[in-house]
Amino acid sequence: MSSVLRNNVKISGNGPKTLMFAHGYGCDQNMWRAVVPSFEGDHKVVLFDYVGSGLSDPSAFSRTRYSTLSGYATDVIEIIDELKLEHVIFVGHSVSSMIGALAAIERPELFESIVMIGPSPSYINDGQYVGGFERSDIEDLLEMLDNNHSGWSAMMAPIIMGNADRPELAAELEASFCKTDPIFAQHFARVTFLSDNRADLAKLNTRTLILQCAEDAIAPATVGQYVHQCLPKSQLVVMDATGHCPHLSSPGLVRDAIRSFI
Repeated sequence: MSSVLRNNVKISGNGPKTLMFAHGYGCDQNMWRAVVPSFEGDHKVVLFDYVGSGLSDPSAFSRTRYSTLSGYATDVIEIIDELKLEHVIFVGHSVSSMIGALAAIERPELFESIVMIGPSPSYINDGQYVGGFERSDIEDLLEMLDNNHSGWSAMMAPIIMGNADRPELAAELEASFCKTDPIFAQHFARVTFLSDNRADLAKLNTRTLILQCAEDAIAPATVGQYVHQCLPKSQLVVMDATGHCPHLSSPGLVRDAIRSFI
């Protein structure tokens, strides 16, 4: 199957360099709409949906292939290969930060740099490592998602989005969660929230920008600092922003930080 069709790839813009934007859990490529236009004048822009998200081809789903984040990283590589792209600047939100890292470890020659927005190599606290959640917390969240997809979406969207004074943002995220097929949502949630990619960070040699919100309930500041310490070729920028989706809540800050980095 063509990866361009499988992952609902959309290409826009014109320029010598390519920006590839990768969405986070429960979202799709539309979440980048406030960021992408400012780069289309001087960059080629590639958007896509992970299998099980957005308008991707649901028949391409395989529990075996997508049992780890590596399966999603393989999809990223296949898209780049099919489009014959070079020196890609990969912009990944949340779980896509680690997916992009895995892709760059596998095929470093394809990537010029990586932008990680709210990255977390592991969400679960482990000894001195503070991921933000106890394993029991994650298990409870996953059980609730299994039993009540819409209730989970309504509860988690405001927590993930933050910005309580702008409820329309949480409402959009909740709607995005709810339109995802529960089977795909449950599977991707397990792969996302139970993954531990801390050991992989040492293998990443690609220049990286880490964008961290000052307040983020999903990826706290300690996690951003941890990723920065593990990546010698990284820059850490802490934005004066709240929540886990700054490309929706504070797109100007995200655009400026990416532009400065590249």
